[in-house]
Amino acid sequence: MTRHLTTDIAILGAGVVGLAIAERLLAEGREVVLVDPGPPGMGASYGNAGTIADYAVMPVGTPSVLRNLPSLLFDRMSPLAIRRAALPSLTPWLLRFARQSLPGPAARNAAAIARLVADACPSWQGLAGRIGGSGILQNRGCLYLYETKAAFRAAEADMAGRRALGIAVELISPETLAQMEPGLPPVEGGAAFFPQAVFLADPGAMVQLLARKVRAQAEVVEARAETLTRQFDGIVVEGPGLRLHARRVIIAAGAHSRDLARQAGDRVPLDTERGYHLEWDMGQPRLTRPTCPTTRGFYLCPMSGRLRVAGTVELGGLTAPPSPHRIARLLEGARAIFPDLGEPDRRWMGFRPSLPDSLPVIGPSRGGAEVIHAFGHGHIGLTLAPITARIVADLVGGRAPELDITPYLPTRF
Repeated sequence: MTRHLTTDIAILGAGVVGLAIAERLLAEGREVVLVDPGPPGMGASYGNAGTIADYAVMPVGTPSVLRNLPSLLFDRMSPLAIRRAALPSLTPWLLRFARQSLPGPAARNAAAIARLVADACPSWQGLAGRIGGSGILQNRGCLYLYETKAAFRAAEADMAGRRALGIAVELISPETLAQMEPGLPPVEGGAAFFPQAVFLADPGAMVQLLARKVRAQAEVVEARAETLTRQFDGIVVEGPGLRLHARRVIIAAGAHSRDLARQAGDRVPLDTERGYHLEWDMGQPRLTRPTCPTTRGFYLCPMSGRLRVAGTVELGGLTAPPSPHRIARLLEGARAIFPDLGEPDRRWMGFRPSLPDSLPVIGPSRGGAEVIHAFGHGHIGLTLAPITARIVADLVGGRAPELDITPYLPTRF
């Protein structure tokens, strides 16, 4: 049986970005319906590392990554990997990625990311306060761990580049690190400490609070939006069991946004990163702040009642099953830090929307401003949710956004 609905604004996607947009629009008195095939906030919005990463200004593609791209992609031990079966379909994306990794584009992309994330932590503090989640937000900073002296020395140039983009960071000795995190084993190198960063002790719980706030004022429809059709008086969204007429549509479907964007008039080179996490239940999770062993490509995340190990990048699409090797590599890396870890209590895989320049797509479609894009946030979707929400609310309200959104428009492709 098909449901027929009418609304002012339809938001396609009920992850943290879609929910944050809904919260903002509802506060401005807009009528909103959200559409998502699954329960709100249960994809990458649940399974992430929980970091509000205002320091994560470097794009995935850099000259260093470009130099090492063949070994990174095809070394089974690499934190960045590709499923061989997906290589033919990924080749156009990889060529774009290589171009964006050149020095000029990489520097422009880093500056554009820095402008977006600059207000991330206070934005999340405001959002958490409005939804009753302030207790989940932890103000303890974040660590990048360097296990060797050579890695620590090599980090100096990286951190100087981040400081130039406005990021507060301190390079600390192994002794200082041991005082800050006595649960970590000793390291030779040291760490970079980002003192202003905050993190969520339970991302799933925070997103559920956000979903509860939105559900109190808006309808959330569990359905898959498959087609967009422009009509003289708005947009018709259709899918199995759904026909929804909206004056405006916001595409915030994360890794599932590409086909919807194409129907709106924009060919966006969106592909999918598959992220993984493992969790161990424990009363004290051994750390007091997220810690990233940089050469291993994952975060050790102290969550409420558990330790989450989240990360690595696998380019492999939306349909293949989880990779046992990537899970095994995550487990091996976790035990390299904490050798006594037993079998994990939970294993998870989710999908991140990935663009070659590491910038999200935010702004009106080529076909008309009645469709607004808000997807493609890569590794920083959680970080950018409230900022994206403000930009989208400004666009809906006919106001100039707080930032120049030119670098994020779909017309850049």
